Amino acid sequence: MRRLAVPAVTLAALLLPVALAGARPVATPGVSSSEILLGGTAPLSGPESAYSVVAQGADAYFKYVDDHGGVFGRKVRYLYRDDAYEVAQTIAATKELVEQDHVFAIFNTVGTEHSLAIRPYLNGLGVPELFVGSGASALVRDAKQYPWTIGYLPSFVAEGRVYGRYIARTRPKARIAVLYEDSDFGRDLLNGLQAGLGGKGSIVAKQTYAVTDADLTSQLTALRASKADTLMLFALPKQVIQSFITIDKLGWRPHVFVTSVSIDPFVMTVARLNTHNRTTEGAISIAFLKDASNLARWGKDPGVKLYYSIMMKYDPSGDPKSVGNFYGMAVAYTMVDALRHAGRNPSRQSLLNAALNLNEKTNPFLLPGIVVKTGPGDRHPLDQVQMYRYHAGVWHVFGPLIQAR
Repeated sequence: MRRLAVPAVTLAALLLPVALAGARPVATPGVSSSEILLGGTAPLSGPESAYSVVAQGADAYFKYVDDHGGVFGRKVRYLYRDDAYEVAQTIAATKELVEQDHVFAIFNTVGTEHSLAIRPYLNGLGVPELFVGSGASALVRDAKQYPWTIGYLPSFVAEGRVYGRYIARTRPKARIAVLYEDSDFGRDLLNGLQAGLGGKGSIVAKQTYAVTDADLTSQLTALRASKADTLMLFALPKQVIQSFITIDKLGWRPHVFVTSVSIDPFVMTVARLNTHNRTTEGAISIAFLKDASNLARWGKDPGVKLYYSIMMKYDPSGDPKSVGNFYGMAVAYTMVDALRHAGRNPSRQSLLNAALNLNEKTNPFLLPGIVVKTGPGDRHPLDQVQMYRYHAGVWHVFGPLIQAR
């Protein structure tokens, strides 16, 4: 009797379910039994390298966490690449982190345009892009299209609105000049300012700048010609320093407002020393962090003490007075919080779910009373701030907590 031969393809098909039944689940990229690997970019070089400490401060906090048990026994390793604050380099470095280093998530990307540029790539792959260094309105407006991307900073529109409301209340006849970056960052702040003024005050002049501009003299000269008595600096640290020095040379003494991303004590000290305090005194901004450089006010605070101890052990060559280092620890604290809520066997989806359901009331690096909170329709983890005034070389908090929405 002849036996019928079973075609090889049929035999393979019959055996496939057996093979699959015994196969192990595909591992989550960046997660092993001993480690969680995060990636990100920061300007370690280039014109905005002052922001490099944002990554370094976060890294120091992760090392502290690792020495205290990690996250469910896993160490958190943070691999950050230099992008020199150039969007093209941000994109290239991010792809390398995902495709070659196989990171679990992208964390703490510095820069609005940089964070927005990598959204399509990361969202297309379902890679979490968490707690980016931006408060751009696009992060919320485009959430349905880019659900894997979440910011960390207070809304830039809300920040501008806070300044507008303050001016409307305290200087309703102010003549306002605005220097703003020609980007989502700058435009959001300007839009918020206009909304917050509510018809009070008057914006008499506006000038834009590009990050690549070597000098801002022409813009500031034009703003001075408007005879404005109030100047809004919606600019990055390098441009803020240039602005203070230039208006001093022009003999212009407006009341200055500085965006919160550029209030580092180093930035203000350089500006103050180069202008003999003539243009920096009385400047206004907002804050959500404790000021580790103001030890007279915060020296005994447990969060500031923890910060200094971490810096001493894990980043001894770093500048503990830098706001960027302090901010880096604050955002890293929130990242660890999200990782813990993602579960003992985290997936990228469970991490995203955790990041979208934060209710963090104990971040030791934030001003008292500020809660890190997210939820349906709320993708700005920070939406409470206080006003800041620069006096005698130090930022001072004043007034109650403000809802920055």
